[in-house]
Amino acid sequence: MSAIKDKIAKLLALATSPNEQEAQAALLKARELMAKHKLRPEECQGQSGAKVVVRTVGVECTKQTDSWALTLGGIIGNRYCCKVYRQHAKGAKKVTVGFAGLEDDFEVCRRVYLYAYQCVKNRCEHIRARERKHSSSTEIREMCNAFGLGFCYGLEAAFQAQEKEHQEWGLVLAVPQAVEDAMSHMSKPTTFGKVSIDGWRAKYASAGYAEGKKFAPERQLEADADHQKASA
Repeated sequence: MSAIKDKIAKLLALATSPNEQEAQAALLKARELMAKHKLRPEECQGQSGAKVVVRTVGVECTKQTDSWALTLGGIIGNRYCCKVYRQHAKGAKKVTVGFAGLEDDFEVCRRVYLYAYQCVKNRCEHIRARERKHSSSTEIREMCNAFGLGFCYGLEAAFQAQEKEHQEWGLVLAVPQAVEDAMSHMSKPTTFGKVSIDGWRAKYASAGYAEGKKFAPERQLEADADHQKASA
């Protein structure tokens, strides 16, 4: 069994390659072997004693502004072996988005999340610039919130399509027990804020959905790898 674990560990290491085809092939093979031998990622990567990181990532939101940021965190965290949480001072309106995960998982999750978050924020800036002469600040906020939530729904649909195609991925995507234990003292997540996507807001939600479905997190991971090479 140790030979199998070593092989899977090497494949998982290759799965972080900036070469998209190489990374996908390695990940698929690793997931196939883990499913076959009923192994979890941390059993193969030598992470059983790895540190669990519980840290915020610098993104703030309120129940009325950018509340979709927490929904986005939950969707991405679930696919990168992490758990999202919100941190706030008692009585404060703003909350800060955070994740818990093994060190390597946390770093990948953090980068993908911040990339997705910034993609949405950039599109919201375009909406504000286009609508500020014609719409109230409240209407613009609702447009942006609808776009953000639509993006979340689109991204979730894309992830579900991938998982349907590769059913063995479920085991690999599971949150490690060490992370579950580290978060056990926290309250169960509850709904934060309410975003309306009906009526005239529907077109913004639809635009966000389309953007979310085609979101490609590997672009950011490749960009980070290129930056690290240039800095070396």
